[in-house]
Amino acid sequence: MARTPQIIDQWGNPVSVQQLQKEVAAPTLGGINSVWTPTIVSGMTPLILADVLRSAARGYPDQFFAMATEMEERDLHYAAVLGTRKRAITGIEPIIVAASNDKEDETIAEAVRELVKAPHFADDYLTDLLDGLGKGFSVVETIWDRSGKEWAPERYEWRDQRHFQIDQRDGRTLRLKTQGDMNGMDLPPYQFSIHRPKLMSGLPIRAGLARLAAWAFLFKSYTLKDWMAFLEVYGMPLRVGKFGRGASLEDRRILLQAVRDISSDAAAIIPKEMDIEFIEAAGGSGNAVFSAKAEYLDRQISKGVLGQTMTTDDGSSLSQAAIHENVRHDIARADARQTAITANRDLIRPFVDLNFGPRDRYPTLVIPITENEDIKALVDAVERLVPLGLKVSMPKVRERIGFEEPDDDEEVLAAQKSAAPVVVDTQKPGAKAEDKPADPAAKTDPPAKATAKLKTACPHCGGFHATAADERSELDVLVDDALGEWEEDLEPILKPLQRLVERSTSYAQLEAGLDDLIAKMDAGPLADRLGKLMMIARGLGDSGDGRA
Repeated sequence: MARTPQIIDQWGNPVSVQQLQKEVAAPTLGGINSVWTPTIVSGMTPLILADVLRSAARGYPDQFFAMATEMEERDLHYAAVLGTRKRAITGIEPIIVAASNDKEDETIAEAVRELVKAPHFADDYLTDLLDGLGKGFSVVETIWDRSGKEWAPERYEWRDQRHFQIDQRDGRTLRLKTQGDMNGMDLPPYQFSIHRPKLMSGLPIRAGLARLAAWAFLFKSYTLKDWMAFLEVYGMPLRVGKFGRGASLEDRRILLQAVRDISSDAAAIIPKEMDIEFIEAAGGSGNAVFSAKAEYLDRQISKGVLGQTMTTDDGSSLSQAAIHENVRHDIARADARQTAITANRDLIRPFVDLNFGPRDRYPTLVIPITENEDIKALVDAVERLVPLGLKVSMPKVRERIGFEEPDDDEEVLAAQKSAAPVVVDTQKPGAKAEDKPADPAAKTDPPAKATAKLKTACPHCGGFHATAADERSELDVLVDDALGEWEEDLEPILKPLQRLVERSTSYAQLEAGLDDLIAKMDAGPLADRLGKLMMIARGLGDSGDGRA
């Protein structure tokens, strides 16, 4: 009996079918794979932050991962711009491109399309992959299901970066932390998707956006804390209690307690001999200082995460926002391309290998990122240039506008048919164009042909007449019309020659058959048609318009 071929992953490692059905990196209640994260940000100082970043750069990033998570929880602006960058990818429906036009490749591509249409693909898989934007890398474990006829992901599980250790030799390879094994466990093939966004050259752990925004986050924390202290002191009038020279210690204590009670209770009683004065704060300009600093730091975070600031902070200027939008588009396109590479390598290929066997070429997942198109400018350009002879691809124009190809059974919008042209009834002497409207049911040519011809009941002109919308002369219309039917005119003459060529097996036989061929050719219809056309041309040439 033939043995089932061994499946090899993209790195040459054998794939164990039994291992695929096991959950490898599930968290534990205690030990090194706990889901509970310690607090790093509370009480953080510049010295502590520098130590966290330094440890991460040396390959011990657990505190950095905890800090990155808390940054998303505590900083509204950082969470907003990072979420915007993630949703720029997850909000787009991926497309699957088949490896070729072969029927089998199309079948495989259709199976992959069903895979990515599942709701948990975008909501779980892509979203969790993009967690690597802030932290340098992300890990998603695929939980495979074999209950049906095919292998299919049952679910995708995000795995905490703290549960993995970075290889000290190359700074990239990840191993699962294991109790009692200081080197960790190698990750089994086809079960983990590891996304390392290429935000900068160098080690992935140094490229996370949280590392870039950490100092701005810390300084803004200090700014907000100082701002709150400032508002607490200067946000209300200063209360000053005055007592006379002979006031006893008990009187002074009563006055101090009264001043304090005014702050919390807004009411107090004091002896008549005492006085409390309210002094308005003159340092209100401090608000502008703290506000300007906080806004400046937010703009720096926007630049680092989105590559621009206009759409999140100063979007009142449409022209400036449009300029900065181009930068953001480049970032989104790079994120989409890198995320698609990870999905194709760590999910699409395993899915195809498990269900259809290893292949030379695989279907490709693409996350299309298109620029904001000026639809009006595009339509105006097409409308003006196409009549001048510019050839434009209809699918490309439809793609840029954002319209999909209509299905065969769908109702489609179409250009309205123009009013039927008015023709002249030449049988009626002195008739004018408005005397007889054209048949509204008559078939008209498309506007692209500029209504090149119009067949009417005109016995004197052979049934041809130029329309009022046609800018060509009547002779030009007659020539174009005659040449348009040359195949029908020459068919009685060329048909016998064609049969002779098909029947002949040698040149000599062909040459011998030519002598009898002339008798079989029927040139009557062609001669009759040429005669009519010459008569019409003669009449048009003598019509008095100066043309001969």
